[in-house]
Amino acid sequence: HDHLVLFQRDHALVLTDSRQFGRVRFHYGADEPEWWKSDAPEINSRDFDQRFVDQFLDRHRKAPIKAVLLMQHGFPGIGNWMADEILWRAKVLPSKRTTKLSAHERTAIFRATKFVVRRSLQTLGQDFSDPPRTWLIHQKWKRDGICPIHHTPLRHATVAGRTTAWCPRCQR
Repeated sequence: HDHLVLFQRDHALVLTDSRQFGRVRFHYGADEPEWWKSDAPEINSRDFDQRFVDQFLDRHRKAPIKAVLLMQHGFPGIGNWMADEILWRAKVLPSKRTTKLSAHERTAIFRATKFVVRRSLQTLGQDFSDPPRTWLIHQKWKRDGICPIHHTPLRHATVAGRTTAWCPRCQR
């Protein structure tokens, strides 16, 4: 499923997108295009801070937090499994509306987001290794998946059009 191959001397840049979620944009000109300027800061950058997250959550007050985490213009690079991992670590129910989040939960979501992205880049980003065995992702797709902490059976539902797994004991 290689959709784009750019050759340059001895190297090639290949976009492989088997699930076809990706997008490639080309820009001609010296100035940054508007669509680049409007992107959210990278999660590992200093600009992605608690203030940015709070402002973004405030703009999406009625949406379930799972849906907000999947919005690329606020949480770039976060996909379905990462959103579940973040919410599990933050101990927040995926269907909870952002308007109902406490200050403590917002902080927990921010910290969990930074942690999950950083650790994912350290493991998956290096050589496509699996995340640590203690992560939710290893249980979420199993029919009899359990919480890695409490061994409570996971629950599944559709939130924001996406399959979602959570621990009813950890996440309320």
